[in-house]
Amino acid sequence: MSNWSDLQNRSFLEAGARNRAIGIVDEGTFTELVGPFDRMTSPHLPVLGQAVAFDDGMVTGIGKIGKTPVFVISEEGRFNGGAVGEVGGAKMVATVKAAISFADELAEKFPDATEEEKPILVISFESGGVRLHEANAGLLYHAEVMQQLQMARGKVPVIGLIGSRVGAFGGMGFVSASSDVIVMSELGRMGLTGPEVIEQEMGKDEFDASDRALVFRTTGGRHKYILGDCNFLVDDEIGLFRGQVIELCKMPRDQFASFRRIGTPELVEKQIRCIGLAQEIHPKDASDVWAYAGNEDARGLIRISFEDFMKTAKRLEI
Repeated sequence: MSNWSDLQNRSFLEAGARNRAIGIVDEGTFTELVGPFDRMTSPHLPVLGQAVAFDDGMVTGIGKIGKTPVFVISEEGRFNGGAVGEVGGAKMVATVKAAISFADELAEKFPDATEEEKPILVISFESGGVRLHEANAGLLYHAEVMQQLQMARGKVPVIGLIGSRVGAFGGMGFVSASSDVIVMSELGRMGLTGPEVIEQEMGKDEFDASDRALVFRTTGGRHKYILGDCNFLVDDEIGLFRGQVIELCKMPRDQFASFRRIGTPELVEKQIRCIGLAQEIHPKDASDVWAYAGNEDARGLIRISFEDFMKTAKRLEI
């Protein structure tokens, strides 16, 4: 494990779950909850002859950013593709519940607490969704996590970070959409059905999962930023993700509602308009949407540097 200072310059894409968790919060403040030494392993994988991980591929804990308590959930894509099972799902749910309980207790005992003293929850997504080896338990915990995220609204801002190798797909695509704020890198990917699954079920003509340029145009950070599915786009460094989280810690908690994608009748209407727009323009490629958003050289946005993209890209307004 790298020291904290080195982590700030490390690639978010290449970093493991534990390094991402430690690097997001202040140096020396991260305390892991139900870590590897607790040996909470999946009861299902050994029955199927599969290897286990002592943290079940899910790192949970708490740290601080300045005066802000930060509850952290970080998924490890190197273990079963980050797929969520019974133990990992339980750790996620328990962490969200702990953040809500902390916020409730703080509000009761210290009603004059400043915005920076109130807790936030950070989830570093890296998962293809449900662990098929224990699908029922995995599905249950996806639902419970989303329920707890709804319970957190107005109490604990939920910030999703997407920039790891696996991305956020399947059930975790739903969970990420349920967060208040999404911060991505251009190397991050997000969606419901993963490219390989689309190809498997619908054929290569529908979606060629081996075409990495197509995959990133369709599910990657640049497209999600233009489309409005992610709120902030940063470059691929842990320190830059941390910097965006620091800025969000300073915001009044009631402002987080403006970043959300779901949860109100107005946002439902916006999603319906988006569906209508797709029927109107019949896009064959993500760049067709970029052009509709007002980008004159839409295809050129694929090739330019990250810095130039952030200066010139126009976002879709619905």
